[in-house]
Amino acid sequence: MSDHLQPETLALHTGIHRSQFNEHSEAMYLTSSFVFDSAAQAAARFSGNEPGNIYSRFTNPTVTAFEERLAMLEGAEACIATSSGMSAILACVMGLLSAGDHIVASRSLFGATVNLFNNILKRFNIDTTYVSATDINSWQAAIQPNTKLFFLETPSNPLTEVSDITELSKVAKKAGIWLAVDNCFCTPILQKPLELGADIVIHSATKYLDGQGRVLGGAVLGKRDLLMDGGIYGFLRTAGPTLSAFNAWVILKGLETLKIRVEAHSANALQMAQWLESQPNVMRVFYPGLMSHPQHELAKHQQKSGGGIVTFEVKGGREAAWRVIDSARLISITANLGDAKSTLTHPATTTHARISQEARDAAGISDGLLRIAVGLEAVQDLQADLARGLS
Repeated sequence: MSDHLQPETLALHTGIHRSQFNEHSEAMYLTSSFVFDSAAQAAARFSGNEPGNIYSRFTNPTVTAFEERLAMLEGAEACIATSSGMSAILACVMGLLSAGDHIVASRSLFGATVNLFNNILKRFNIDTTYVSATDINSWQAAIQPNTKLFFLETPSNPLTEVSDITELSKVAKKAGIWLAVDNCFCTPILQKPLELGADIVIHSATKYLDGQGRVLGGAVLGKRDLLMDGGIYGFLRTAGPTLSAFNAWVILKGLETLKIRVEAHSANALQMAQWLESQPNVMRVFYPGLMSHPQHELAKHQQKSGGGIVTFEVKGGREAAWRVIDSARLISITANLGDAKSTLTHPATTTHARISQEARDAAGISDGLLRIAVGLEAVQDLQADLARGLS
């Protein structure tokens, strides 16, 4: 498949390996294991001397189809699919790092990622230093002799801070450090971190890649030698945070409409952000597509559009924020995002509730902050739903 094809074409035609039945839609291989022609072939498969499927914990045709399709969209040499976005981060870190290593991470991260770094990796003597997502000098200053990984989200969750991937990659490469970018908010339709200098791309396929809130999935992408020989694949094969064939098939079908969905999410989100800026009870709106966003110019260069996430702070703190949520009749009250249906959440008491108050303050997550993942509904209907609680 040519990598010169456009994304919408790649998302429909990459990773198709038809069976003897010559099916048009990709087959779903719901099997735990695969049969060998002989003892010699089994030995050759297990030793890696012969390619082919062995056991669905680490080889499955449907999962491989998803990996090939997403790799083509991201411009990556290889992709390793995992059971969720968090398991993708875990596989990346456990596959590449060892006890005594050090991570420099943006302090503007998803709450579960912070908990993984602070409460689990810390137990294995892997320490993390948190710095500003947007201050390149702070990343440089945080480097230690044992620093092995830079980790960030851009745009960040939930404040949509935009990090300069190209400049961070220069700092990382000079120091011999891997740069991993969580590309969940943008997807490869709006941003390609590998082309900007990142070494690794992380996805929660649960979000926009599926697109309808149906299944969990994750992925790690990058150069083949780093993923397959550098330890990440070995971790997945042994520890087993594996993407199921069924989930892989569902997300494969989601990828077919990824471009038109992401573009529609972005268009709706821009309208929503502009409307929210005009509301008297909204103190501030965070959206990369707005001229008021601190990294608006960088976002214009680095992303094709602002994405589908809008975060805003209301007057009156938690009481006022909860009133907006509880007044919603159309927008779903859930912490998920990337769904065709709009979702609304209060980060301080949901997605970032398990991190400390000090960490929330440092990340700018106030009690009045709300995050809306703008869906595919008519924007005027969504605005009316929010207006009820904002009035």
